[in-house]
Amino acid sequence: MNLKPQDVVVLMKLFGYGKSRPPYSVIASELSMSQSEVNAAVKRLQAARLIHGAIMNERPILAASEEFLLHGVKYAFPAKRGHFVKGIPTAYAAEPLSELIDPGGDPIPVWPYEKGKIRGLSLVPLYKSVPDASMRDKVLYRRLALLDSIRGGGARERKLAERELLKSLRKANG
Repeated sequence: MNLKPQDVVVLMKLFGYGKSRPPYSVIASELSMSQSEVNAAVKRLQAARLIHGAIMNERPILAASEEFLLHGVKYAFPAKRGHFVKGIPTAYAAEPLSELIDPGGDPIPVWPYEKGKIRGLSLVPLYKSVPDASMRDKVLYRRLALLDSIRGGGARERKLAERELLKSLRKANG
């Protein structure tokens, strides 16, 4: 059973719940996915040994998730860039990296989003609902933007993103 990009989004969302995961219907609504998509993602994440089973409330397995997010996602789901669009800043253009990296005169990466107000070079999100879900959950937004830096950034950007993402995930898991 192969992982799909939306599984990574579900995994990142599961980190936000701690020990009390809500029903799949709530997760689906928060991620702008269907309940069956979330259910299938959870099954694939369990098969990949990235989350615990139902007995442990399908919580992420921190060590396995860290290894996959830092070292596997960039190969399994590399960043795809496109053309100039209106959207939502991502990667180094979003917090927390926007406070650490100056883009200079380069166009910033953005997720294409019709309600977006910033123009930049499109970076295709892991899943089509990422911009909507990120507007509802700022912690998820930060984590997915950091993941975009890992998926498609240069060495310095990736190292900073790795450090910040680990800090965020460990805090959520602790």
